[in-house]
Amino acid sequence: MALAADLLIYFMRFLQITIPVTDHSLQEILIALLPDLGYEGFEQQESALQAFLPAESFDAAALETLLLQIPALSAPETPLPYSTAILEERNWNEEWEKSFQPVQVGHFCAVRAIFHPPIPGVVHELIVTPKMSFGTGHHATTYMMLEAMQHLDFQHKQVLDFGTGTGVLAILAEKLGAASILAIDNDDWSIENARENISENTCFSISAEKMDKIPRDRSFDIILANINKHVLLAEMRSIGQQLTIGGVILLSGLLENDFEEIENEAQTNNLSISEQMTKGSWICLKAQKRLK
Repeated sequence: MALAADLLIYFMRFLQITIPVTDHSLQEILIALLPDLGYEGFEQQESALQAFLPAESFDAAALETLLLQIPALSAPETPLPYSTAILEERNWNEEWEKSFQPVQVGHFCAVRAIFHPPIPGVVHELIVTPKMSFGTGHHATTYMMLEAMQHLDFQHKQVLDFGTGTGVLAILAEKLGAASILAIDNDDWSIENARENISENTCFSISAEKMDKIPRDRSFDIILANINKHVLLAEMRSIGQQLTIGGVILLSGLLENDFEEIENEAQTNNLSISEQMTKGSWICLKAQKRLK
């Protein structure tokens, strides 16, 4: 059954959506929003953004509604034009593997695939199979999360990786000494991929489970949340409740102009933002739970 599922994902027909927007920051906004509609990959070009999703998942009305919500992209009440093209069936995982390159965060850590040679000179080396899940270190948000984790004390901590994707953050948390890590995601494929990567890295303290909300029956010393603004806002109350006093959360999947809304919701839930990192149009925030 697992083999059949793999083949279905690898060889499915994909649709390419081309949106003619040249402004890089607006492309980044679209990249932040389109995954909510099922888009799984993006290619930024000078004259357009290309977005990819399984053909059967395409919803024209939902895309046009989304484009109308971004006034800078189009005239009032007129969605930005876009074109579609069905891509020929092929092994997209194999195509990605051909161009997949390791990612290195200074001397702290490196993320590579199993088919890459070991990377010398780093403290932690993470092996992540480049399948369909988000989180290889290439995207600015994942890179910043990895970079920020080197400054946290994970020793003997209870950790939640909220929106785990490939499991890369959970894997690094174990290597940094966490006692227990719960890695959750709402996508079956991500959980399967995360479990494969957890095994490949010989990790024993990580449990990968399908969930779309933070569990209410346990608390965490550190929460890693690289998702998007809408999910973070919806779950901020639970974050504030399940984080231990003095506990830390790293938040990303956010654009620069998301900061004020996230900060206001964080403060409402007894969380104080102490640090901000920026890479391109994306930000990563560190917040801590205060004593009431």
